[in-house]
Amino acid sequence: MELAPIQKDILIALINLQREKDRAVKGEEIAELINRNPGTVRNQMQSLKVLGLVEGVPGPKGGYKATGDAYEALSITAMDHEAVVPLFRNDTLVDGATVAEISFTTVRHPDLCHGNIRVLGSIKGFEQGDKVQIGPTPVNKLVISGEIVGRDDTQNTLVFCINEMISLPKKPVKNYARMNIISIDINATIQETARKLVDNGIHGLPVKDDGKIVGIVTFTDIGDAVASGKMTARVRDIMTKELITVDSETSLYDAVKIFDKSNVGFLLVSFEGVPKGVLSKRDIFHELTIY
Repeated sequence: MELAPIQKDILIALINLQREKDRAVKGEEIAELINRNPGTVRNQMQSLKVLGLVEGVPGPKGGYKATGDAYEALSITAMDHEAVVPLFRNDTLVDGATVAEISFTTVRHPDLCHGNIRVLGSIKGFEQGDKVQIGPTPVNKLVISGEIVGRDDTQNTLVFCINEMISLPKKPVKNYARMNIISIDINATIQETARKLVDNGIHGLPVKDDGKIVGIVTFTDIGDAVASGKMTARVRDIMTKELITVDSETSLYDAVKIFDKSNVGFLLVSFEGVPKGVLSKRDIFHELTIY
């Protein structure tokens, strides 16, 4: 149905306040949010009730609630349990807001990519030139950042120029881990270790002692040893003993967070409690740049 701009403003404000406060919303609250006279809001509410878009809730704690038809009239999908998609303005989280839709408008342009962000929540604070970031989204862990070039208050939509877009595959780490684990003995020399790394084109090796993985040794460890004059050092002297293991069903997104938090280059991948694979940062970079 075709709604007047003031009716759209009222419905969007009602839905936003209803989501934020989880209760019926008073006309005065809507009027304050959209900077209108409370009498104007009450008059429009009568028309919206007739259209079946709003229902009144009597009593001291009463007010107005949007119906399912209101969401449909605004082309918004109503959800009983929604996941919040964060929205940031100039690196600050916008409280009470979630991104409902993202659409791309200029994907064929050779130099620019613009998009529209449909928001549930207030967008009044956004101005042209503001930095904006959306995400991560719940399924694809998509994060988009850019710059605001316009704002449509009647649709509660932001128009922005996209500067960066990142998404990680949904598959768990078992799909990216290297299963043919090449290892090195704990008593090997750094020269033997370096040769094995070079021969296999890898940056790090699990260290084994009596068949059990007890650490990780990397080119960085070898470089630090050489720089310190420890030319006769053994793997046991330079390896990293703190092993970080992730389950094979861990998402790639969660693995990236572990890499970042732990500041390590390798994770052991465990299948039913037994370490059987290795995942490195290089493996992830390869996956992200494969196309």
